Order: sequence, then structure tokens, then C-alpha cells
Amino acid sequence: MTYEDHDGSTPRTNDAWADALDRAVRLALATLRSAPSEAKAWEATAGSLEWTCWETTEHLADDLFFYGMQIATPRLPAGTDVPFEMRRRRPGGPVNTLHADREGVHGASGLLTVLEACGAMQVSLTRTTPPSARAHHCFGASDPAGFAAMGIVETLVHTYDIAAGLGIGFTAPDDLCAPVLERLFPQVPSDEAPWPTLLWATGRGELPDRERLEKWRWYGEVRQTA
Repeated sequence: MTYEDHDGSTPRTNDAWADALDRAVRLALATLRSAPSEAKAWEATAGSLEWTCWETTEHLADDLFFYGMQIATPRLPAGTDVPFEMRRRRPGGPVNTLHADREGVHGASGLLTVLEACGAMQVSLTRTTPPSARAHHCFGASDPAGFAAMGIVETLVHTYDIAAGLGIGFTAPDDLCAPVLERLFPQVPSDEAPWPTLLWATGRGELPDRERLEKWRWYGEVRQTA
């Protein structure tokens, strides 16, 4: 199936987008829980990133947390974020609001519990926030559906990164990739399969007759539909 062959089942309601985000997070958790749990394994570099698998998982959880909090507070002044303190744990590491407890007894299992909790929170806020809500994002002010789509992209591509670092495979289903391509990446080609297209659109893969992207972005603005 190519992206343009997608059957038009792009989610149209908050509940449908929440269901899709929940499915993406559950898929990520099932994949990552199959990986080695030893702390050393999670210190491997995550795919083509400069972060470790642990740091990338923290970053993903932080993304889902941030997207949920951002759309839940749409009365913020235009162009601003919820004013959480954000910091790095090391030079070159991700800038996060949340960090999992590295010293606790739960290890990688605890890290994935943090991811699960943050995913569940954004799913819940997607369901309960009015569709008319808008909140700031650097790639365009968006609505609950748009932030859910962003969460799906972050979940799928970072699971791909982390799985590569952990030495396990991950392929995202086309019926999760196609809707987010339609919602957030209107500029990408529509004649290739959705998963390779999403990897290409986020600077992680190749497409025939197209150069690998060194810089990329999505477009979160709410577009009018006929």
C-alpha cells in the first residue's frame, strides 16, 4: 500500500486520534519491553541520534507529557509554552522536564512505566480537551488532534531509534503512519509506502530518487477541510 492508496480513514475526532495515539504507545511499550533490561544495554546510542536509548526514551515520555500539558492549557498567551523548568542531565543530552529515576530498583522497567504514564496522560487529555482548543508549538499552533498526531510521530520514530540501539527490530503499521503524514506532512510525496515515507520525512531513511533530508519539520497548523 502506498501513502496515496490509503483508504481515507484519517481520524477526524478527538476520540479517534486518542485511540491512534494509545495504539502507538502500546506498540512502543510492547517493542521496548522485549529488549534487554540490563542498564548497560540502554546506554547504547539510539539509532542515528546522539542520545542513548535511555535518554531517548526519557525524551519521548517528556514529549508526550509536554504535548498533553500544552493542549490542556489553551489560555496561555499566544506563542508561549507551559513554564516548566527544563534541563539537561549532561552536555549534549536532551532538554527535558521529566527524568526517570536511574538509581531506583525498577531500572528499564521503571523507565517504560514513565513512558506509559505520560502516554496515558496525553491520550486522556486528547479525549477531554475541546476540539476548538489551540496551543502553541514551534511548528505551528495546533489542536488536540494535531498534538495527538505529533505524539504518534514522536512515538513511532523514537521507538525506531531506540529499537535500533537495543538491537531489536521495529516497523510501524501503515494505518498509523498514513494519517499523521496527511495531518502533519502535506509536503511529502504520496506515492510511496507510509512507513518509509515517515522515516524519510523525519530524516531517518531513504526514498527512491530523493535525497536524504538533513533538516525537516512538520506543519501543525489546523487546516480547513471541505
